[in-house]
Amino acid sequence: MFEHRYHMPQRTAKLIHEKILEKDNFLVVIHEHPDGDALGSANALGEMFTMLNKKYTLFCVTPTPDQFHFLPHTKHITSDETVWKQTYGAIIVCDSGDLRYAGIDELIKHQIDTYIINIDHHVSNERFGNLNLVIDTSSSTTEILYKYLVFNKMEINHTIATSLLTGLITDTGNFSNAGTSRHALAIASNLIRHGAKLNHIRKHILQDKNLPTFKLWGMVLNRLEYKKPFDFVYTYVTQKDLAACGLHEEDLEGIANLMNNLNEGNATLVLRERQDGTIKVSMRTMRDTVDVSKIAQSFGGGGHKKAAGFSIQGPIEKALENIWSTLEKTRK
Repeated sequence: MFEHRYHMPQRTAKLIHEKILEKDNFLVVIHEHPDGDALGSANALGEMFTMLNKKYTLFCVTPTPDQFHFLPHTKHITSDETVWKQTYGAIIVCDSGDLRYAGIDELIKHQIDTYIINIDHHVSNERFGNLNLVIDTSSSTTEILYKYLVFNKMEINHTIATSLLTGLITDTGNFSNAGTSRHALAIASNLIRHGAKLNHIRKHILQDKNLPTFKLWGMVLNRLEYKKPFDFVYTYVTQKDLAACGLHEEDLEGIANLMNNLNEGNATLVLRERQDGTIKVSMRTMRDTVDVSKIAQSFGGGGHKKAAGFSIQGPIEKALENIWSTLEKTRK
């Protein structure tokens, strides 16, 4: 039988559960530009609080992508910063290695006697919480939440199951990237038995690309370049590209994982220009000898050994010069 408590810090999981049962009115925070793991985590916690008859608020500094609105609590996620004027029993930060990535490093200063619960799976996590349920060997934050619920004997209904499976599928690239493990696959199987709606996830997450999106992806893939000194393959997308196709940043989700199919290069980089002119860099590798999280950390970012990211000042040309010069210095 699969052991659901594998790598579960039991004392921390118990203390978090006791805090949730003891307190009322929680603030759940997910990182900016949220992905399926962050949104799946928020939805699972929202449903759990509903079942426990607890007050809660779901917060993200940026809007949520429309494709995740099939998860029922997504529509309750707010970006209204006035929620930080309230008092909470605890603030639960999910899927964020630090408060800067969550976008709340300044907002949280409005709170007095803040109690933070940190639930995450990034190896670069800074353990910023009063309680830190951080398991960097997990495929996703939703995998950790599943183990937490099982350990504390909490009910997993079909809404929670669908939310958690969404996070598992998106963070493992539909069980195709290096984050996929036998534990993730076993949990996915159990979530389906709990009523997870795989067809809903497939329709909204895996089969959601339209013609303009594929045209944009074609533009990005057509720009692929090989940087021989570092054995890296890279490409980029600008705000002008997005405007030309009538698309948004979230329409690029998945292209970094797609580049994992390349059998050339030690790592791949996708540079995305944001509206404020900064550049988001997503790094991926399938090589056991390469740790892209260490590279990301040198630019103030983080992530996992096989998938990481960071932000850097634009424009694209300047960002690339900065990246190559920094990497050259680290090699010396």
